[in-house]
Amino acid sequence: MLKWIQVLWPSFLVAAGAEAVFFTVIDPKELYLFGEPVDFGPLATYSIGFIAFWVVCAASSLSTVLLQRTADEINRRH
Repeated sequence: MLKWIQVLWPSFLVAAGAEAVFFTVIDPKELYLFGEPVDFGPLATYSIGFIAFWVVCAASSLSTVLLQRTADEINRRH
């Protein structure tokens, strides 16, 4: 459980900051996806954007946690 907290909490904080910076610069009404305008409301766009940022940040944090394992932890048989 501690590993999940170490991954999800920092990625949540970084995703919140990234979303704030991103949507400060870009208006959700002017977003395009695959050449088509995004047809979601602003709240849905903010929510989808936050979840996307959180997933990317969580993947980064998870890779850090996985790379910090020792050889004994990797080779241990369950």
